[in-house]
Amino acid sequence: MNRTKLSAPYLSIVVPFYNEEENVHRLWQRLRDVVKAYGKSYQVIFVDDGSSDKTRQFVIDLANQEKAVSAILFRANFGQSAAMAAGFAHTRGQVVIAMDGDLQNDPADIPVLVEKLEQGYDVVAGWRKNRKDKLLVRKIPSKIANRIICSTTGVFLHDTGCSLKAFRGEMLRNISLYGELHRFIPALMRMEGANITELAVHHHARKYGKSKYNLTRTFRVILDLTTIRLLMRHLKNPLSFFAAFSFFFLFSGLVAFSYGFYKVMILDVPFEQVNILLTITVLLIASGLQFLFLGLIGRMVVESGSRRSLY
Repeated sequence: MNRTKLSAPYLSIVVPFYNEEENVHRLWQRLRDVVKAYGKSYQVIFVDDGSSDKTRQFVIDLANQEKAVSAILFRANFGQSAAMAAGFAHTRGQVVIAMDGDLQNDPADIPVLVEKLEQGYDVVAGWRKNRKDKLLVRKIPSKIANRIICSTTGVFLHDTGCSLKAFRGEMLRNISLYGELHRFIPALMRMEGANITELAVHHHARKYGKSKYNLTRTFRVILDLTTIRLLMRHLKNPLSFFAAFSFFFLFSGLVAFSYGFYKVMILDVPFEQVNILLTITVLLIASGLQFLFLGLIGRMVVESGSRRSLY
């Protein structure tokens, strides 16, 4: 359920919800008051990520009642990254704001983030300097994860897990999200040449509903962090990544072939006894050639995309 306007708004605000029935209307009231007072044209996109409570219906009701609100409804729970990606795809604003729907992010920080972005930045990340969460369950794991993410991506922020961020809309809409990649949007945009900064924002303790955070998400974050690292190192030249594997298999195949040749020609070992070496040699060389061709195909895809971006 989406509403469109003839002219694009200045602000697009994307909020994913999952079982936040007590927060939907409260957040909308605060958002509405802030953006109206700010005086910029705006659209608000509420994404229901397959909620099992009344969140879905409340989002639908708001979209029907408020011209500025659009609703995106998921049939099942696909996760925060998928919800954000769907919301981002429907934005039209010059500036896109992302935030959580649990009222821990403060809508009053939106004008401050936008003003910072207008100073020439492409991303302004929120920093929950005085975070109102439990120490052992949230703060300590978050600090550990934050250090790992920063050291891996090379994008150094105090708080990579804060959802409240402001983005240059045109650049953000070129980013693809899946898994837990919403945590790494600044890193993904840095790969596109984004100018990134951060700003201290307010953070409130959760008053309504239950937190959706659990430690099992850590494993998914680690997997996606590996993906990000590979992308940052090899996206521009995938041939270098596949070439390493190609060299390993081709070299191993050459060693196996040389050993078999030595046994047959020098030691007079019957050919039937080195059949297994021949099989291994063929498999290794075939694998090496496959990796080489994959690298060449990846290089062609990258160059093709680069050329299209010039027009």
